[in-house]
Amino acid sequence: MEGIIALVVTALLCGFAVRWAAQRMRMPVPTWIAVFVVFVLVTLALFGERIE
Repeated sequence: MEGIIALVVTALLCGFAVRWAAQRMRMPVPTWIAVFVVFVLVTLALFGERIE
């Protein structure tokens, strides 16, 4: 359960960082849900079922 909570918290922080960097570089800013979904999918693909 702690792994899932850590994944969500990390995804939120990553979403904030990606959106902030995109704004600073004057690029199109992705939505929160887009960053969240992509981060979670990539993390799950990297770690598989080891997140418990």
